[in-house]
Amino acid sequence: MATIDLLGGKVQIYQRGNSRFWQARASVGGKQRQTSTKQEKQELAAKAAEDWYLTLQGKKLAGTLDVGVLFKDAARQFLKEYSVITEGERSEQWSASHEARLRLHLLPFFGETPLKKINQGKAQEYRMHRMTNYAQPNPHAMGKNKPKSKPPARSTLHDEIVTLRMVLKTAIRNEWLEFLPDLSPPYRGQAKVSHRPWFSPEEYKRLYEAARDYAKEPFHDHFKWNAEQVYDQILFMANTGLRPDEVFNLEHRDVTIAQDDSSRDEILEIEVRGKRGVGHCKSMPGAVRVYRRLLARPKPVRAESRRERQRRRKEGREEPPAPAVELPQSTDLLFPGNHTEMFNNLLERTNLKVDRDGKPRTAYSLRHTYICMRQLEGADIYQVAKNCRTSVEMIEKHYGVHLKNTLDAAAINVRKPKSKPKGKVGAKPKPPAEV
Repeated sequence: MATIDLLGGKVQIYQRGNSRFWQARASVGGKQRQTSTKQEKQELAAKAAEDWYLTLQGKKLAGTLDVGVLFKDAARQFLKEYSVITEGERSEQWSASHEARLRLHLLPFFGETPLKKINQGKAQEYRMHRMTNYAQPNPHAMGKNKPKSKPPARSTLHDEIVTLRMVLKTAIRNEWLEFLPDLSPPYRGQAKVSHRPWFSPEEYKRLYEAARDYAKEPFHDHFKWNAEQVYDQILFMANTGLRPDEVFNLEHRDVTIAQDDSSRDEILEIEVRGKRGVGHCKSMPGAVRVYRRLLARPKPVRAESRRERQRRRKEGREEPPAPAVELPQSTDLLFPGNHTEMFNNLLERTNLKVDRDGKPRTAYSLRHTYICMRQLEGADIYQVAKNCRTSVEMIEKHYGVHLKNTLDAAAINVRKPKSKPKGKVGAKPKPPAEV
């Protein structure tokens, strides 16, 4: 095996007996390195070896020699695995959110960073970058939205760090990283106790009464069916505690009217499909009347538009027969369509869009109202957690901290009984009273 020195002996090229390509070797950074030039001719192999050696020297001066796998490579592997492994267990929207965080924020900042150099300091540097550059347009955004007017919320940064942590865990599984660095934020004290926005009993009554009045006399006749649906949706969610996505996935075959064994009341037994997969829920008795209204409400039909009516009269055609009334079938959704705008308009009209802390209320607030109402009535917190497909910890953290009935006044206002005064030592006893 003949060896040829290049650059004053700093690089050597040689050719193995079983290979037609020339190999190159050099000592850079205290380590002997070798590679294939992928060239069969000696002149081309010598040029490729010199370029390879100069590239290694440039990486050594830049401090990027032997850095290992980059963050962008681990992120690519994470996206490839996550969409396949979690298929059917996580919604497509949740998987797409990880991809959006990587594309918009994490890859532009960490993309060329070696995995070994991502630590708590680098994570804090990322937080500072996000908190100070939010007003600048993002060149990686697909749309042409205006820059943000305020820094990202704490929950937004938390979700981005979660995605970052999942990418690093992918690197650990592939042996690109030895351990997971601490990514927790410094200077973090005790978190402020907050609660989910909900409707108090008085606010909830004001909301459903306004929805009922609008369902009786809507602004336009063609809004009547939608207004009735919104009214029933408010009552249904507040009496079942379902999440909005679970409600919108419900079909009539998932709901059964049954009799509760203990209370002998009619309730709904619901097979829920949503965030936590398939689960079960038992409603309050108030949901039964709402569901019977949904069963008896005919499905909406497309009426003749004004333009079609004008064209028909101009052409001299007869008026078409009225469409047949069709009731919901077992495979139909309970709440077809999207009534978010109508629900938000209702909140605006009743001045209930935000709570006293400035938190906006949404359809999710009806679920929070159900949980708070159950606690106000003294329901068992474990059974409420099972019925809502959540944990006792989540209820205690986000719902139980602001309800006054969770405090037992009798257990708090305990007073030590006062002892009776004792007689003085050596005092003579009083003589008995005369009879």
